[in-house]
Amino acid sequence: MLSRFRHPHLVSLIGYCNDDVEMILVYDFMARGTLRDHLYGSDHALSWDQRLQICLEAARGIHFLHGGVDKRSVIHRDVKSSNILLDENWVAKVSDFGLSKVGPNGSHVTTDVKGSFGYLDPEYYMSLWLTQKSDVYSFGVVLLEVLCGRPPMNSRAEKQQDFLVTWVKKCYDDANVDQTVDPALRGSIRPKCLKQFVEIALRCLHDQGKQRPLMRDVVKGLEYAWSLQRCATQTGAMGNIGEVAMGFTREEEFDEKFGRVRDECSSSMATTTCTEEEQALVHGNGMFPQLPNPIAR
Repeated sequence: MLSRFRHPHLVSLIGYCNDDVEMILVYDFMARGTLRDHLYGSDHALSWDQRLQICLEAARGIHFLHGGVDKRSVIHRDVKSSNILLDENWVAKVSDFGLSKVGPNGSHVTTDVKGSFGYLDPEYYMSLWLTQKSDVYSFGVVLLEVLCGRPPMNSRAEKQQDFLVTWVKKCYDDANVDQTVDPALRGSIRPKCLKQFVEIALRCLHDQGKQRPLMRDVVKGLEYAWSLQRCATQTGAMGNIGEVAMGFTREEEFDEKFGRVRDECSSSMATTTCTEEEQALVHGNGMFPQLPNPIAR
């Protein structure tokens, strides 16, 4: 299956060696390592333009998987910042398909729960129904990582901030989402772009899969966010992040012209609603072993 993946934003399998005890897989060399490496613990923070471009490229790669390879949809099942690699030109490519599942387009796959702490779709955990929307949820966590410069879980943070998704949702409800932005990005995000970006991320993180957007709509939404950022940069328009945060409305839809993120899904998607306790369990209570991070190839 890997040998058939050919997309600018997927790490390609170039070849393999199977000679007695030597078994080697050869992939594209990604000189800049993982996205995670550059979000926290790095001396040189990525700019907002770089982060936005990386998110858009990764979204395009995942959308390609969901669109089908040989008419069969591929669900990555382990979307996270350490599985998004960067080449020497900072081009993002999705990697590590060891947990991927193949199935008919627009349907679910019943399977044991696999994934990584903090990124796991609560609905998938409860129902064992793996869908494309499970990848969408995980990608929503990545979007928050990019915006906030924080890992999905941080035991050293204040109690109310230890789970990234819970913290950002709380700040959003309190109209304080500006407080979650990575300090390294202060003053560089255009207000309309920030508003669009946060709306996309939170819709990806909806408890019910059928209320989350498809990856094709996530791509459109990020393209619109990119256009808002670039347009404002060119015109020199700038505003206060806090003022925009105060104007957020949860039900606001995106401009139809640019492809709003719609509440679409297949009728076969799971619809289990999780309690707060169950979501906290999924986000990290030691129930599942932590999977090893891939190394930059």
